[in-house]
Amino acid sequence: MNQQDLVSHVTQATGLNKGEADKAVAATFAAITKALATGDEVRLHGFGILNVAARGEREGRNPRTGETVTIAASKAAKFKPAKTLKDALNA
Repeated sequence: MNQQDLVSHVTQATGLNKGEADKAVAATFAAITKALATGDEVRLHGFGILNVAARGEREGRNPRTGETVTIAASKAAKFKPAKTLKDALNA
């Protein structure tokens, strides 16, 4: 499923027109992104928890040359599914 598929699903489920549904989906993603960028945790009841995990600097290898390279520290979004979602996937 891509974003346009999600917009189509929201359109059918809510009765909104496609433009309104697109704005709603985009606003939802923007709110989640903004919350994560400020270090907040996003809890979506029945779906899961999104938060930010810090990755430290580490050593890696260039697969072509075998040379050791330093991989810079970074932040990444982390997702922990809710029990409801896990149960739905394993039903």
